[in-house]
Amino acid sequence: MKRRKWTSKEKLMIVLESLRGDVSIAEVCNRHGISQSLYYTWRDKLLSQGKKVFDRGGPDNEEQRLKAENRRLKGIIGDLTVELKKNEF
Repeated sequence: MKRRKWTSKEKLMIVLESLRGDVSIAEVCNRHGISQSLYYTWRDKLLSQGKKVFDRGGPDNEEQRLKAENRRLKGIIGDLTVELKKNEF
């Protein structure tokens, strides 16, 4: 039997489906063809790392911050490269 690859979005939706409390964990797992141990692994990961969504405005802001810092550092490297080239002559 071939193992299925689950996307992050699919994992989230499966865990949230059970956390809503409308159906049992066993029913959610049967519906999606996963073991309860796999469900609990996904749930525990979501609960332990879910706080990152609220850190510094969320993952999108973190990515933007890192991109801005990357641009700034590349600018510094460019300035230093130009300065070194001027000093060679």
